[in-house]
Amino acid sequence: MRLSPDLQRMTDFVRANTRLMDVPGLSLTQSGVPRTMQLWLADEITPIWTATEAGLASTGIDPPFWAFPWAGGQAVARLVLDRPEIVRGQRVLDIASGSGLIAIAAASAGAAHVLANDIDPLCEAALALNTHANGVTAQWLGGNLLDHAVPDVDVILAGDIFYQKQMADQFLAWLGKAVEQGINVYAGDPGRAYAPDGRAPLAEYDIDTTFDLEGVASRRARVWKL
Repeated sequence: MRLSPDLQRMTDFVRANTRLMDVPGLSLTQSGVPRTMQLWLADEITPIWTATEAGLASTGIDPPFWAFPWAGGQAVARLVLDRPEIVRGQRVLDIASGSGLIAIAAASAGAAHVLANDIDPLCEAALALNTHANGVTAQWLGGNLLDHAVPDVDVILAGDIFYQKQMADQFLAWLGKAVEQGINVYAGDPGRAYAPDGRAPLAEYDIDTTFDLEGVASRRARVWKL
């Protein structure tokens, strides 16, 4: 498929400023053969952030969250891969998708259709490269979905959406509407202050991370069904 000039420019940028890496602990099974998920990722946050501003000729842009496999997203992806019945044959939305890590896990686990959403347009390029690297497909859906009605899906998956109070409150309100509509919602987080409190998690995983991202070498990440 021919890419638009803007998407081609962003795809070239992602290729030039990241490298294809294995994501330990995320094993996909394709044609009966297990393989480790691979993503185009950055080694450090400051250089990729600086490169993003310079490469796109813009300042004050969002941090390049798409360039890292965040712990909450990894936990949701592991749950889906461990329990593929959660998404098998379902219409799935990965909201705040970033790299597309959760969307890739859902597609690999047998989801009938996968939407990947984010407000950062660079995530569309990251998604295109990362789905191609893992032999799966997911449809891009850009923009802030919190300002709109919940899409017509069966399952919503979300990782790392609770690190800022206002954002966490907005997500929980919107996801609550999804639950009221009969949509199954799963959210993962590595212990940030605004994660769901007072409810038992569905699963917990120890996720390797970096001091550059989290200030520690690993995080205990939880996944809740909301």
